[in-house]
Amino acid sequence: MKWGILGAAKIAREHVAPAIHRAFGHELAALATGTAEKAAPFLGLAPGLRVHDSYEALLADPEVEAVYIPLPNHLHIDWSLRALAAGKHVLCEKPIALAAPQIDALIAARDASGLVCAEAFMVCHHPQWQRARQLLQDGAIGELAHVEADFSFNNPDLSNIRNRPETGGGALYDIGVYPCVTTRFATGAEPARIEARLRLENGVDTHARVWAEFPGFTLAFHVSTRMAPHQRIAFHGSEGVMTLTAPFNAGVAGAAQLVVTRGYDETRIERFEPVDQYRLMIEAFGRSAREGAAFACPLEFSRGNARMIDAILAAGRG
Repeated sequence: MKWGILGAAKIAREHVAPAIHRAFGHELAALATGTAEKAAPFLGLAPGLRVHDSYEALLADPEVEAVYIPLPNHLHIDWSLRALAAGKHVLCEKPIALAAPQIDALIAARDASGLVCAEAFMVCHHPQWQRARQLLQDGAIGELAHVEADFSFNNPDLSNIRNRPETGGGALYDIGVYPCVTTRFATGAEPARIEARLRLENGVDTHARVWAEFPGFTLAFHVSTRMAPHQRIAFHGSEGVMTLTAPFNAGVAGAAQLVVTRGYDETRIERFEPVDQYRLMIEAFGRSAREGAAFACPLEFSRGNARMIDAILAAGRG
């Protein structure tokens, strides 16, 4: 499958382009950027890369079969729809939408085109999360009662797109999606009630404390873009606790480990071999596009996550 990338964003340069290059049966074929300096690292990876000077030109490239979209958040829906209209499969960076109802148009366009369109939640493709989901289903910690998570990093640059309201900035859109998506993925449940406290700076949320009630269990998490890098998530049950030590970007934040404790004297640690969760995502996307295989997080799943973020923002700002 030949891929094109709209824009030379950092996540594309450092993670997704190399993942496409390494993925079995996939090729990085084209990039859209008007800056030769930004194109250079991609050309170093794939010397035969075709560099287009506009997004429209890339979408018109007949050799491009699938498009990865790492543009600023407020552009995701528009360019996803344009890519589908151009006959391309679409993998769009999170958040795919800034409001849940926007995803309805994507679902309609996907269904009408027969193409695959999905949000790039790489965590859903990591073996640690597939294992965590299975352990919960098997009752490894008894009946789930509570989930607790934290995710933070420090980005005080107010000119950065993650800190600008007009580009869809904020901690919740950037990293708050991860405690939401992983809890929903692992449990298969949706929240029934949400409370939140937000701290705003420059018109975007930089800290968020969230309390969510799900059927049978609760979730509490804290995210911040003004604190030292940190991440964790723990599932507390009636018989034990399951903790993921590097839940959201394993490898960068440390080795992926899943720790199950039961009482004070029983601990089981499952260690995972280093994997590229972005490559796993690309290969899964290819199987979905080529063979019709189920994708771990289809647009309907993404719509549920967007609804949760919408509810958190409404609760925090209300």
